[in-house]
Amino acid sequence: MGFTIFVVVLLLLVFVTLLSGIKSVPQGYEWTQERFGKFQRALKPGLNIIIPYIDRIGRRVNMMEQVMDVPSQEIITKDNALVTVDGVVFYQVLDSAKASYEVRNLEQATLNLTMTNIRTVMGSMDLDELLSNRDQINARLLMVVDEATEPWGVKVTRIEVKDIKPPADLVASMARQMKAEREKRANILDAEGFRQAAILKAEGEKQAEILNAEGRRQAAFLEAEARERQAQAEAEATRVVSDAIAGGSVQAVNYFIAQRYVDALKEIAIAPNQKTLILPIEATAVLGSLQGIAEIAKEAFGGAGKGRG
Repeated sequence: MGFTIFVVVLLLLVFVTLLSGIKSVPQGYEWTQERFGKFQRALKPGLNIIIPYIDRIGRRVNMMEQVMDVPSQEIITKDNALVTVDGVVFYQVLDSAKASYEVRNLEQATLNLTMTNIRTVMGSMDLDELLSNRDQINARLLMVVDEATEPWGVKVTRIEVKDIKPPADLVASMARQMKAEREKRANILDAEGFRQAAILKAEGEKQAEILNAEGRRQAAFLEAEARERQAQAEAEATRVVSDAIAGGSVQAVNYFIAQRYVDALKEIAIAPNQKTLILPIEATAVLGSLQGIAEIAKEAFGGAGKGRG
């Protein structure tokens, strides 16, 4: 009976020993193996075997990319403005041995390092530069913190400043400044608009004057040309009448006088200030003139008929 109990205990001890030597590491993690307290190797995800009672698991390290919030802190800028800043850090452990044995508390160390460098980087900038160059701040922080955490086997992949809060009185001053700047721009745009309108109006008036002058010039040219042609026609008529007189044609003289007489009567008749027309001439003279016109027409048409005959 005693021997049976001994065998059962022995088998149970063997089973527990074998079971303690088999380790299953989940995906995304690495476990460190220690032998008598000294680091031996890193156990990769999957099934691993260690020596029971001699080796043991030291640290269980998360190898996935992790995110860590940076709490709010107050920072004094280069131009003595007090702002409140918070952020977020993304990092990943690349070497589980260094992350386990080179630093005591990896997350706390990374957080303190990030907060310190935030104060250093942002404290060396003016407030306006701080508010407008967030990408530059993130890049500088990433470079500094990543270089500092490299001995710990950590890769800092991203640092983002989430919020920058200036004091309330400073925000009000900035709002007034922005309003004044916008009003200044609006006034400049209005003045520029008035200036352009005045220029366009003056340009339009100038073009109108040029066109009017060109029209008057063209009209004067046409009027002078008409007078010239009228003078030429009158000269030609006078020459024809003179030739007729020189040829002994009394009807030509009568025609010429009658034409002038009729033109004079026409001018008297169309005058706006004349209500009554008085003709201080004899009717026989007018009839004689008209008779002369008839004789000229008769000769003209008669001569034309003879010519056609």
